Amino acid sequence: MARLRKAIDEATRVLTDAHVASARIDAEVLAAHAAGTSRGRLALLDGVGADFFSRYADLIAARAQRIPLQHLTGTTGFGPLTLDVGPGVFIPRPETEALLEWAMAQRLVGEPLIVDVCTGSGALAAALARHEPVARVIGVDISAEALAYARRNTVGTSVELRHGDVRDRLLFGDLDGHVDLVVGNPPYLPDGTVLEPEVAEHDPPEALFGGPDGTSFIPAISVLAGRWLKGGGLIAVEHDDAASAAVVAMLECSGLFADVTAHNDFAGRPRFVTARRKITQ
Repeated sequence: MARLRKAIDEATRVLTDAHVASARIDAEVLAAHAAGTSRGRLALLDGVGADFFSRYADLIAARAQRIPLQHLTGTTGFGPLTLDVGPGVFIPRPETEALLEWAMAQRLVGEPLIVDVCTGSGALAAALARHEPVARVIGVDISAEALAYARRNTVGTSVELRHGDVRDRLLFGDLDGHVDLVVGNPPYLPDGTVLEPEVAEHDPPEALFGGPDGTSFIPAISVLAGRWLKGGGLIAVEHDDAASAAVVAMLECSGLFADVTAHNDFAGRPRFVTARRKITQ
């Protein structure tokens, strides 16, 4: 296995020279992927296949071109799940796991209806369906490519996927007054944000940018949530870390919500806002 260790050391150097921030981790993850094992079990390997080193070299060369690690392995972790991802779908980020944790901590009674707007790969929808097996979960996205990944990631779950644009304030009238929880990770980067090549060249732009200050989707989502939610129902929406106050103000000024609250992600940055639908008489 000395040859494998040497190959990983060399791969780390190549990725470092290519300005990959997590060079050693990526070198080990790709070695494990090429060997058909997990990163944690690399040291336990007795040997590798005859074509391992050529395949590994190809993977490292691709990663050095700043192709996302997740596109090379075809998967990413999100909460308790391993999701299929690739070109054409936004790669779920660890920041969204804070919103997921909040959603899973909410007490939903009976057989709740949950809607995940801008579902992308289906990450939130799939994780909440796993957590709430009696719930009806609907994932909504405008991208046919994203929904194709979401279908793969929600096989065997209760998730129903719908094609729709959340900027359409008349969307899905059949949900009006029936929903217990709306969650969403809409496009929220301010237009013109400078991004790493993995993001700028590979994540779909329509899943990234949310207007001049990144909040252009929030008013429409608040209108949909105001229609869909039962009185007392909940909403949680993710945002850029500079937009927390603006999102709080939008939900408060809508007149639809009470208990509007800002939350941080696990790194302590402002990341999502929650609120409760007012109960109308």
